[in-house]
Amino acid sequence: MSDRTTAAETLAAGAPAKSSPHVDAGDAGYSKDLKSRHINMIAIGGAIGTGLFLGAGGRLAGAGPSLAIAYAVCGVFAFFVVRALGELVLYRPSSGAFVSYAREFMGEKGAFAAGWLYFLNWSTTAVADITAAATYAHFWAMFSDIPQWVLALIALAVVLTANLISVKYFGEMEFWFAIIKVAALVAFMLIGIFLVVTQHLVDGHTPGFSTITDSGGIFPAGMLPMLLVIQGVVFAYASVELCGVAAGETESPEKIMPKAINSIMWRVGLFYVGSVVLLALLLPYTAYSDGQSPFVTVMDKLGVPGAAGVMNLVVLTAALSSLNSGLYSTGRILRSMALSGSAPRFTGRMNKGQVPYGGILLTAGFGVLGVALNYRVPGQAFEIVLNFASIGILGTWGMIMLCSLLFWHRAQDGRVTRPAYRLPWAPYTQILTLLFLAGVVFLMWWGGGVGRTTVMFLPLIAAALVGGWYLVRGRVNSLARERQDA
Repeated sequence: MSDRTTAAETLAAGAPAKSSPHVDAGDAGYSKDLKSRHINMIAIGGAIGTGLFLGAGGRLAGAGPSLAIAYAVCGVFAFFVVRALGELVLYRPSSGAFVSYAREFMGEKGAFAAGWLYFLNWSTTAVADITAAATYAHFWAMFSDIPQWVLALIALAVVLTANLISVKYFGEMEFWFAIIKVAALVAFMLIGIFLVVTQHLVDGHTPGFSTITDSGGIFPAGMLPMLLVIQGVVFAYASVELCGVAAGETESPEKIMPKAINSIMWRVGLFYVGSVVLLALLLPYTAYSDGQSPFVTVMDKLGVPGAAGVMNLVVLTAALSSLNSGLYSTGRILRSMALSGSAPRFTGRMNKGQVPYGGILLTAGFGVLGVALNYRVPGQAFEIVLNFASIGILGTWGMIMLCSLLFWHRAQDGRVTRPAYRLPWAPYTQILTLLFLAGVVFLMWWGGGVGRTTVMFLPLIAAALVGGWYLVRGRVNSLARERQDA
């Protein structure tokens, strides 16, 4: 199959260019085993992660109830990103997702940058996920004597095995991971609403708006803390783009994707914003800390037996879900890159289960490095890698919006046709989102500490991308000529 259908070839066939979109060789060979329930739960799982279950405690302690505003604002931009990707998916479903779209609208250089930024995100996130899983497992006495690096290796092995068998196993695992996360949040919210309505005391406090007003209001420390936590809140929404990657392995993306993507908005409002509002109504923001899940804090104050263990299981599930998603998506992205020459050849290989095992194993290989990191510095492994993942996330979202903006320009010229399912208010939505992402980078630098150090690595990452491109451009151009001659 040709990687690209040129305008000349299309016109020679007697059809208008806009009716024959770009063809990506990386889309061939996949099964279509993901069903509607899988895609819907993948969309939920991507929008709900450890950023809420664990990270909300420290952010609530720092920003107070205004954290709900930060979640709402970032949730709107996360929705814009996934809605833009959804429009591109409906235009042309591809397992290469935004890398394939970058190749079409920005050329091979754009695809190279988009793909490796995404790999940077998930390879480092994989290390963070197995580290988190091992840390959470130590909560239970039965695992307390097992070294952290052994637990990290076990977590990686279990999720890797499921990913390598077939896409159906991945879909089932992610489906049940998402069910656990949603069930935990729904149960907490029902309990929280009951406590607020009945005015049941929580650690001596009467739940309600007085909990907020008596503790300094919505902005107890001013607006600056809310602005500074935005950088962390954005990362809580990482993975929302996953349903776009999964669309390439479902039979009817045109029917499934709009429903799954549109539902992300109300899920964000309900689970993220709603949960934080409830947390702020139940206890003063000073009762929360970054060392404990805020949901566990509330349950502990209520004296609910076993609450910490249950929530720890949920947070462990969220970490494994993230690892599962990372191995799945990078495998598909790397295969798309490998068949164009911008990734190692072995990452383009597929097994009998129609799984791109080469790319999955490469990502897992970085996870093994994470096992070594857990062996050497178990107390610092999580923080070392988490901030590098942040750059990959911002780069990925930026590439999606750039592709969406270029797609809109081509539609204006009549070279492509936009589907009925569209990103609203284009091109202003794309431009505003790109400005927001640039603002997040500035906030990372402005906040100092680890965030500033991470931003200072940007020139090094850019140099690595430029150097990498010059290493592979010969093979990329050679494969491009072969496709043109075929």
